[in-house]
Amino acid sequence: MNTATEGTGERDGHGDGRALHEELAVVDLHADTPKLMDVFAYDIFTRHEPPLPGARFLGHVDTPRMREGGLSAQFFGLWTFPYPRSGCARSVMRQLDLLERAAKARPDEFVLCKTAEDVALAKQAGKLAALTGIEGGHALEGRPELVEKFARRGVRYLGLLHLTANDLGRPAHGLGRDDSIGLSRLGKTVIEEMDRVGMILDLAHLNRKGFFEALDVTRGVTIVSHAGAAGVHPMSRNVDDEQVRALADRGGVVGIIFAPIYLGRDGVDAVCDHIVHVMDVGGEDVPALGSDFDGMVRPPKGLEDVSRLPRLTEALLSRGLKHAQVKKILGENVLRVLASSPPKI
Repeated sequence: MNTATEGTGERDGHGDGRALHEELAVVDLHADTPKLMDVFAYDIFTRHEPPLPGARFLGHVDTPRMREGGLSAQFFGLWTFPYPRSGCARSVMRQLDLLERAAKARPDEFVLCKTAEDVALAKQAGKLAALTGIEGGHALEGRPELVEKFARRGVRYLGLLHLTANDLGRPAHGLGRDDSIGLSRLGKTVIEEMDRVGMILDLAHLNRKGFFEALDVTRGVTIVSHAGAAGVHPMSRNVDDEQVRALADRGGVVGIIFAPIYLGRDGVDAVCDHIVHVMDVGGEDVPALGSDFDGMVRPPKGLEDVSRLPRLTEALLSRGLKHAQVKKILGENVLRVLASSPPKI
């Protein structure tokens, strides 16, 4: 038996997953829905019944299904194509505008949040919490001063890399990958600026050399918003055991991605394998949810959209994890990071 589940002595019946969702704020670290809102005028308040065109890869998140799945808080990833670079910041700002417009349209249902306290208040009021993070430092267009501008718009985390190399560093996979090159001077300056304004550093998509250099630079708590565990399925996009332990030492978390291509196999149990491995290696304070819904990846069978989240909770409980451990995975670990990393401006 995995060390994370030894000695729990608990076997929980059907329905405990839903009960846990009611008990706490369930948080997902990454979904790319704002890009759909921008490009396709996707209505986040309308339940999108499958099959949609391309539904295997898109259309996984909307507020009716968030409620059905017991998801309290969603970090929305703000991403854009890196070329031409001159339009990247504008694209991210447009996605922020759309989320703000949605919050103003349905203030009793959907609220933009920055802190763990904001999320708790939203949960108490029966509202869905929306938080934001940028996926890819090319959104800065080479200007570290934009970190503060984005922070003032409520952006809580920034991932330095996405699928292409940029002037901050190199990706773990994708266009321009080079494992021998770490962070640039500009990349380190950006991290220092993030620390100054209280923006959380996201190391998803960053190559291994840059990963450890970033940890040497930052003074803050660090996350990997969406990835798998290389100890379960070795690939460059996943974090290895040394990286997991380094994050654990810094009080960080790893959001486990819901994508068979990174999990190594299909199904809800595949997600559980990665969560439990991260727990075994780094401790129960490290694993979190990082679905990558709406990110042009096919979710696993059984987790086809956000409404299916209780299936994952039941699967974790069925492995003998304690309620307290599952609650940390579902949201408490992320809320701890938020509480320890408040905005400074």
